[in-house]
Amino acid sequence: MKVLYQDEHLIAVNKPSGWLVHRSWLDRHETKFVMQTVRDQIGQHVFTVHRLDRPTSGVLLMALSSEVARTLSQQFELHQVQKTYHAVVRGYVLEGGTVDYALTEELDKLADKHANPDKGPKTAVSHYQPLATVEMPVAIGRYGTSRYSLVELKPETGRKHQLRRHMVHLRHPIIGDTAHGDLRQNRGMAEHFGCSRLMLHASHLQLIHPVNGQPLHISAPWEADWQGVMSQFGWHDVLPELEFPQANGQDS
Repeated sequence: MKVLYQDEHLIAVNKPSGWLVHRSWLDRHETKFVMQTVRDQIGQHVFTVHRLDRPTSGVLLMALSSEVARTLSQQFELHQVQKTYHAVVRGYVLEGGTVDYALTEELDKLADKHANPDKGPKTAVSHYQPLATVEMPVAIGRYGTSRYSLVELKPETGRKHQLRRHMVHLRHPIIGDTAHGDLRQNRGMAEHFGCSRLMLHASHLQLIHPVNGQPLHISAPWEADWQGVMSQFGWHDVLPELEFPQANGQDS
């Protein structure tokens, strides 16, 4: 597991797409878990303070003690941590903006079987900014070409699948989103560009260090399959700091 930052209180890793953060009885046959892998790698227990969906890659921060975990969890709950994601979406996103669109909680049939299904929608706010667009000479659907955008996303709140659902609300679903997205586009991306993953990556995490009080900025480079799409779309120089891992893998 690629370590992005580590000191005596914290560790941040670059979570690969397809990995669960921790063991779950809902995925009894899964064998790859970030928490257990990092624990074995560094030889000590780790504590989660936030999560990334299984198909999402990028910065995952963990505490090395329960006390630090509580402090970090409070920062996340109070929205004092700035999270920056990047995504490849369907169509041209030509202007930035803010999505202020409340979301009803998504319940799992098994894990949430005792939860109240009649809860009202909760406030959800996301900021988005286009970085690049491309039109590829590949027919997917009813058009002779396919259009994509690279966007920067900054969630202000932390609802389940918030960024994925907000981009669908804008009619620009994230490529590879099998739960909310465009299945035809997902298949087209896999067939023509060799990428079948969710194109959502947690690129940056900015926070105040819970012990020394200093600003901390952690970045996660893209994985090989993501970089392959960037190269095919001619976007390899849009965010070069994410294309090429730092030599020491650490940014403080």
